[in-house]
Amino acid sequence: MPDNTTDRIALIRTRLAALEPTALDIRDDSHLHAGHAGAQGGAGHYHVRIVASRFAGLTPVARHRLVYDLLQDLIPHPIHALALDAQAPLTNS
Repeated sequence: MPDNTTDRIALIRTRLAALEPTALDIRDDSHLHAGHAGAQGGAGHYHVRIVASRFAGLTPVARHRLVYDLLQDLIPHPIHALALDAQAPLTNS
């Protein structure tokens, strides 16, 4: 498993590419959780904002499940916590 933030973010980005996102922002918030039990051993806290057509018509829970399915083997290490903002693109009606 990747040991540094850059490699971890690249791995998350690679995995989530399967959803063909139109926007994908990944932020490492690990520094905000220093001393937290889950951060011991180097596990990280990440915030992901993803916009993908694949999410259209899905509930927030279903969107999150799609993301977690792609990252499940990375949890709880090297990802300890994952905050998600998963949206479908806005449509002009």
